[in-house]
Amino acid sequence: MRRPLIAGNWKMNMTPDEAKVFIEDFKKQELDSTVEVAVIPPFVDLGIVSREISDTEIKLGAQNMCWEDNGAYTGEISPLMLKEIGVEYVIIGHSERRGYFKEDDGMLNLKMKACERHGLKPILCVGETLEEREMGLTLEKIGRELDEDLKDLSLKELVIAYEPIWAIGTGKNASPDDALYVIEFIRKKVDELLKIGEMVRILYGGSVKADNIKGFMDREGIDGALVGGASLKVNEFTRIVNFKEARNG
Repeated sequence: MRRPLIAGNWKMNMTPDEAKVFIEDFKKQELDSTVEVAVIPPFVDLGIVSREISDTEIKLGAQNMCWEDNGAYTGEISPLMLKEIGVEYVIIGHSERRGYFKEDDGMLNLKMKACERHGLKPILCVGETLEEREMGLTLEKIGRELDEDLKDLSLKELVIAYEPIWAIGTGKNASPDDALYVIEFIRKKVDELLKIGEMVRILYGGSVKADNIKGFMDREGIDGALVGGASLKVNEFTRIVNFKEARNG
């Protein structure tokens, strides 16, 4: 059975001092132990967050990384650097990286191979724009991303986040049934490519909040959430992690 994963992507938010205060508060919360929790802060926060969560079950993730181990790549962070400070997960191909920073599928495939090489767990993001959705191209777009991003890989552990681009940071979100429809397609596609369809955890991301997480997690096949802005508030993020209480309440 796939263990639910709730991962908080802080994006470009929180200084190291703010991150320390957040984690100190978050550690005091009663979290559902059946749910895996990961926090994914900016690079400058990784060291202090790693130290603060060392006595907990909270996992540490990075928002990006270079495909090379070292070298003349000014401004980049290597997988070796991430491993040394306890990073377990790495987001690969977030729509903001694809859009603002022009990361293409060839580059993302190299990053996925670096994850495989170093035993880091990728959280691969895929999703469609509003225009692609309205043109009925959602599955075609996501299928192409998966074909190219997972090319020549033999990963045994992988997380995929379905993030409809039109829903990220907009307050809009796909309905749970719409999200499940795409996630079921992703699972079949991953099984074709890597033969791990039933093992891969597939998350929903896109304006996830405490008030809507229940609807998504009630759908069998949705294995968790990649949470953006709501992960910056201790009480809100705690409620998302503890979604089962809302389900039973």
